[in-house]
Amino acid sequence: MSAIETRRTLTTIDAHAGGEPLRLVTSGTPPLRGMTILERRQELLEQHDHLRQILMFEPRGHSDMYGAILTPPVTDEADYGILFMHNEGYSTMCGHGIIAVTTILVETGAVVVSDQSSAVSIGYDTPAGFVRARASVVGGRVMEVAFENVPSFVLEDVVEIRLHGIPHSVPVVFGGAFYALAPAGMYGLDVESHQIRELIELGMDVKRAVEARIEVVHPLDSGLRGIYGTILTGDPLEGRHDTNVTVFADGEVDRSPCGTGTAARLAWLHARGELPLDGPYIHESITGSRFTGRVLRETMIGDRPAIIPEIAGRAFITGHHTFVVEPDDPMRSGFLVR
Repeated sequence: MSAIETRRTLTTIDAHAGGEPLRLVTSGTPPLRGMTILERRQELLEQHDHLRQILMFEPRGHSDMYGAILTPPVTDEADYGILFMHNEGYSTMCGHGIIAVTTILVETGAVVVSDQSSAVSIGYDTPAGFVRARASVVGGRVMEVAFENVPSFVLEDVVEIRLHGIPHSVPVVFGGAFYALAPAGMYGLDVESHQIRELIELGMDVKRAVEARIEVVHPLDSGLRGIYGTILTGDPLEGRHDTNVTVFADGEVDRSPCGTGTAARLAWLHARGELPLDGPYIHESITGSRFTGRVLRETMIGDRPAIIPEIAGRAFITGHHTFVVEPDDPMRSGFLVR
C-alpha cells in the first residue's frame, strides 16, 4: 500500500468568537461509545488524543488553538453532544465554543432555518451539563448567539494563597469550569497585550497556588474538578464594562471575554449583591471584544446558592479546511514551540 493510500485526512470548519478560534471537526474522527459526555471525553483522552494534538498543535494549529467535536446527544432535550479541546486536553464547557459552533451549524445549513430572518434554538449536551443556545438569524447570517448556561456558583469565597512571598486571597467560582478570580492590579499589572507574558505567568501561578491549597471539585459531579483557568480582571471601563484576560489550560490566552469565565463573573458579582437579576453586564477581553451577560434566575447546587446565567456574543466563520497527515512525516503528530 502506498503512502498516499495510507495518509489520513481530517476536515474542519474554523470560526472565531470575539477573536478566540474554534476549529470544529467535521470528519476524520471515530465514533465514541460512551453513554455520557464525560465518558466520551475520557474515551477521547485515552484512545484518540493524537487527533487533538494533530489539530491543535503545530504545524496545523498553535499553542492557543481551540477545537470542538460534535457527537450524538445523550439526553432527550439535546440536539448534539459536544466536546471541547485545547493545548492541554479537554474542557468541561466553553462559551465562545457554543457561540461559534452554533453559528457554523446555522450558516452552513447543518441546522435548517425555515425563515432567513428568525430565531433558531439548539440544545447541547456538554460535560458540564445541558446548554441551550439561541441564534438570531437575519438574512441567513447569525447576528448573535445567546446561550443559557449550566448553573454557576461560588465554590469558595476566600482562598488564601501566597505569591512571591506576599499573601493574597482569591475566590474560586464555577461557570461551566472552575476559575480563580484575581485583579491584575493587585500584582502590579494591567490587562494590556504588551504585558501578556507577565499575565500568563501570573495566571498560571494563581492556578497552581489555589490547587495547592484546596481540592477543587463540583459538589454534585466529581468528574468536574480542578482549576481550569485564572480570570485576571482590569479596571472597569465606561458603565459596567469590566475588562479581563483569562489564562487557562497550559498557559493559553483567551482572545474573547471567555463565555464560561463571564458566567463565573456573573455568579461572583450576584453573590456579592453587585449585580441584580436581569441586570445588564458587559465583559470585555484583552482584544477589545465583548460578550454581554445577565442573571436569568437563581437556583441551588446542593446547599449552595447558584444562578442560571445567559451569555451572548457573535462569531464569524474563517475557513473550511482539509488537513492531511502523511505516514512518513516525522512531525505528523504535532508539536508546540512556546
